Amino acid sequence: MITLDEIKKRVEQAEEELLSTFRAYDKIRDYNQEKVLDAFIKNKIGEEHFAYVSGYGHDDIGRDAIDRVFADVFKTEAAIVRNHFASGTHALACVLFGILRPGDKLLSVAGAPYDTMEEVIGKRGNEKASLKGFGVGYDEVPLINNLDVNFDELERKVDKSTTMVLIQRSRGYSTRKSLTINTIEKIVKIVKAKNPECVCFVDNCYGEFVEAKEPTEVGADIIAGSLIKNPGGSIVECGGYVAGKEELVELAATRLTAPGIGSKGGSMLNQSRLILQGIFMAPSVVMDAVKGAILASKLLSDMGFVTTPDCKSQRTDIIQAIEFGKPEPLLAFCKALQAASPVASYLTPVPDEVPGYDVKLIMAGGSFIEGSTIELSADGPMRPPYVAYMQGGINYAHVKIAMIRVINEILNS
Repeated sequence: MITLDEIKKRVEQAEEELLSTFRAYDKIRDYNQEKVLDAFIKNKIGEEHFAYVSGYGHDDIGRDAIDRVFADVFKTEAAIVRNHFASGTHALACVLFGILRPGDKLLSVAGAPYDTMEEVIGKRGNEKASLKGFGVGYDEVPLINNLDVNFDELERKVDKSTTMVLIQRSRGYSTRKSLTINTIEKIVKIVKAKNPECVCFVDNCYGEFVEAKEPTEVGADIIAGSLIKNPGGSIVECGGYVAGKEELVELAATRLTAPGIGSKGGSMLNQSRLILQGIFMAPSVVMDAVKGAILASKLLSDMGFVTTPDCKSQRTDIIQAIEFGKPEPLLAFCKALQAASPVASYLTPVPDEVPGYDVKLIMAGGSFIEGSTIELSADGPMRPPYVAYMQGGINYAHVKIAMIRVINEILNS
């Protein structure tokens, strides 16, 4: 039996050991915060950009200003930022269906993509509704030992017939490494050397503001992500974004709306202030989540669990994987995390079916916005090796308190 005071002392000791690591990430936070601030100043954001617009949304200056701010933050020609995107997967699908045509070829460069993308691509589900149903070819570059990008195989597979490569920055529900900006840059260079016309598309979910650069700053042609993850700063209620080369962004926009409308339509329904405030808050919120994940990795690895990344590894997203090896400790972890949530702490999470996945998931985390993974949460598929994927944290203090309670539950249950 270990007391709560003893657990708190462990946490204090871990924080002392992580001080230099935390300082390094604070520098990234400050750099990104200045980058966002400068985008606001450049685009002369004022109260007029928060105004409510209904109907078609014609001449919505707030919507247009948001697009310009995101484009400047991500160093791109254009961006489309909309509450009309139902999820990150929806934003990704708009890019894929907007750009790819029958006979084109899509190549996933880091093994199989995230589970929800399988039905979009046509690996399972309703084939007629998928890219495969529209005649788009698909292939993957297998990982080395299910961990690392196989650069030699990538170079072999990319040729003049490869229309687009899909680069998933975060690991998803897998044990592979998330892709750092340096790794993404190396991938892009290999692809462009083999086929300069090939579109390099990065699924940027969970990665925004974790590093000092974004994929579009190292050669990626287009990126997409969710506003209830990093760039929404924990306050945006729904939506997603696409940013990149103007021609490609507009093709994605026409898939979201319609040809002839593209990025010029769609009322923001009083979301403009939240979206602007969210991205302004995002660098600090994201870095608190990153530091919380590092603390969790340190504490749980000291207890004997396999954690990836470990507390010393470079971070490129907010996800912390904890491998339990069997279902019981995974369920216990999620139960304890749920009990430490600000919303719905009284509920007990149980495995259940979730649209887009082929196995039951266990999901924990009471969030102010349903499904928000920039808020502290954890989930995992009920399949070996029974990994909890923890992410988010509106502030570091909450993650720290939650970890104390989770550890107490694991050690004393």
